[in-house]
Amino acid sequence: MNLEQARINMVESQIRTWEVLDQTVLDLLLTVRREEFVPDKYRDLAFADLEIPLGHGEVMLAPKMEARMVQELGVKKSDKILEIGTGSGYVTALLAKLGGQVISIERIPEFSHLAARKLAGHALKNVQLHVGDGAEGWPAQAPYDAILLTGSVPLLPESFRQQLAIGGRLLAVIGEPPVMTAHLIARVSAHAFNSIGLFETSISPLKNIKQPERFVF
Repeated sequence: MNLEQARINMVESQIRTWEVLDQTVLDLLLTVRREEFVPDKYRDLAFADLEIPLGHGEVMLAPKMEARMVQELGVKKSDKILEIGTGSGYVTALLAKLGGQVISIERIPEFSHLAARKLAGHALKNVQLHVGDGAEGWPAQAPYDAILLTGSVPLLPESFRQQLAIGGRLLAVIGEPPVMTAHLIARVSAHAFNSIGLFETSISPLKNIKQPERFVF
């Protein structure tokens, strides 16, 4: 397998065609080796347009979803970023390359430990990994300039909005199967937020997230 050609094909045929056009993000996808973050037995699928099993019922998002999320979040070098769901550590690496500091929360210790080794191999020193439940965010180190949820939520808990700095952005996929919408939420003042629906999709839910009340007949 010609890895570099496969990487270029992934960017050109999957990612660019899914409205990921920010050249900084595209260049990053060509330099951060995604195959090094994929479980060994799925390494040959590192550039395929699909979700890859990580174990424990969790998956690595498809490349185009990872790229689109990172692009839409609009990360800057000065940003302090909260990532909910470290997973493979690949998106963590992308955020760390773009931002100032990344705090990434993972509830499965094995994932966090594996990601720590992979990120160290890429000489990324601006990442803090924490094992814990990020279903209500991570208030201990708030506020954040950018927050990314790598799993979906049926409704966005208010705690996430409150952990945004003024001027900060949050990207979350909100809704329930089969239709969810990726939303970009910006905090414009202490009590005001703007929310834009970006695109429809469907991804696995975050665990332990608060569920909406449902009518029982």
